Amino acid sequence: MAAERYGIEKPEVFRSLDSPYLSIVVPAFNEEARIGGSLDRLTEYLSTFDKSWEIVVVDDGSSDRTAAIVEEHSRLDGRIRLIRAEHGGKGAAVRRGMLEAEGEWRFLSDADLSMPPENLSRFFDEELGEPKFDVSIGSREAAGSRRIGEPWARHFLGRVYNWTVKLVAIRGIEDTQCGFKLYSADAANTVFPVQRLHGFAFDVENLFIARKAGLTIGEVAIDWQYYEGGKVTLWSSVTAYVDIFRVRLNHLLGRYRTGSRS
Repeated sequence: MAAERYGIEKPEVFRSLDSPYLSIVVPAFNEEARIGGSLDRLTEYLSTFDKSWEIVVVDDGSSDRTAAIVEEHSRLDGRIRLIRAEHGGKGAAVRRGMLEAEGEWRFLSDADLSMPPENLSRFFDEELGEPKFDVSIGSREAAGSRRIGEPWARHFLGRVYNWTVKLVAIRGIEDTQCGFKLYSADAANTVFPVQRLHGFAFDVENLFIARKAGLTIGEVAIDWQYYEGGKVTLWSSVTAYVDIFRVRLNHLLGRYRTGSRS
């Protein structure tokens, strides 16, 4: 179903018997230099995955060959599909992908694969064979995690941002901004229709909504490799701080109505 139909109301969840177990949602904007390699790495790992899967790439109005490269991969493997979207920001691309994905579990992955695909197994409990939480956050701060090659200044600024997030919006989560998160289908269909922010603070907003709805949230330690060429700019950093306060304002105005479990 098209995401545009959802508005801000929680949709009914329809999944056919042929729906995949796992969807990998990849937002992409002008990623022609690495999207092909990332899709190759994902499909190589998923070939060892013992359940059905799909990869959903949301092209956020790229002006390069990102969409064409994804289409080439899709012709070779029908489990890879492309959603073309007008440029609306990463948050808008993630929202669309999560709502159009069909998996029982929906994994958000940055296009640069700064988390190795093999780390995906850490999101599934060995004994249960299922994730422990409705929303699992790839964490660079949890015990056992590793940051590789990250400049000290960037790490420091990230910790300051997270401190602000905990002060204003969400307590108890050490890494809200990592681009690797796993949602159950029910969690995705509870959270993403209500999302309002399209900038880099959309992660904070969605976790705020998830907690307000009574969903279980947990952090999963991952390995994370810093790569040059990210999309963060001075302006996006400033607006990300402003948007933390917009989350709190939206809450006070009653804009996050989800049918809470609590």
